[in-house]
Amino acid sequence: MTFQLLLQLTINGLIIGTLYGVVGMCFVLIYKASQVVNFAQGEFLLIGAWTCWWLLTYWQIPFFWGFLVSLAFMMLFGLALQIVVLRPLIGEPVISVIMVTIGLSIFFQALMKWMFGTFAQPFPPIFSVQKVDVFGLQVQTAYLMSTGVSLAIMAGFAWFFKYSRMGLAMRATAFNQQVAQSLGISVRQVFALSWGISAAVSAVAGVVVGIVNGVSSALSFFGIKVFPAVILGGLDSVLGAVVGGLIIGLLENLAHYVDSQFLKWGNLYEIVPFYVLIIILMIKPYGLFGTRDIERV
Repeated sequence: MTFQLLLQLTINGLIIGTLYGVVGMCFVLIYKASQVVNFAQGEFLLIGAWTCWWLLTYWQIPFFWGFLVSLAFMMLFGLALQIVVLRPLIGEPVISVIMVTIGLSIFFQALMKWMFGTFAQPFPPIFSVQKVDVFGLQVQTAYLMSTGVSLAIMAGFAWFFKYSRMGLAMRATAFNQQVAQSLGISVRQVFALSWGISAAVSAVAGVVVGIVNGVSSALSFFGIKVFPAVILGGLDSVLGAVVGGLIIGLLENLAHYVDSQFLKWGNLYEIVPFYVLIIILMIKPYGLFGTRDIERV
């Protein structure tokens, strides 16, 4: 392996890893607030990408405004979804809510295929320069944009949870819902906001991947690929989601090289995150930064 190829794989892995980390934080946000794993997370990427594509192609809106409108729409979509579908399930067994998220995943996939078709649709040209030279390597402009946006989102999350009133309320709710209610915190409002933020942030990753690869139902698989990163870092750790995403992104690109040069399996790039998932569950089931939960029985 030459140094230039190693550098190319490392940069690609870190760029994809930041996207994994951002979507992973959305998993953690919902889990910490409501103890529910959202298996419809990938569909948030898909709906956000289709919304932005529709605004740009049918209404000819400039990308900047189309992107912002898509995020605002996904924020409202996440809030409405929690209020209408998930709020009536408060107090029900967690497995019931998880099954509902799986049902929502199937429903949204079918709805998007019915509305936009099954073929991938390319975004209209957005950047005047498609690739940028970084240390002698060609990197997609969309990926550079996504890296900057992802880092800004991570910094925003850190500030939000540490200094904002609602962020502190969400941390209190994640720690103990009954105590949070006794302090006057609206747990229902926290639940709704967590879903709204999760949908909007996931749309960022959906738009970026859609710009590079086109928008299709395959985008929803992105959410499933992020799940091993979340488990690796710890399901209740925002920092763990970021670190896990970076690790999975790097491992995917290195696995792609090993597979193409030596193993010739053809699909190691797709399945290596799930090998990591199995190994981490066997060795450290709470993840690298997850909280070890001890219960008396």
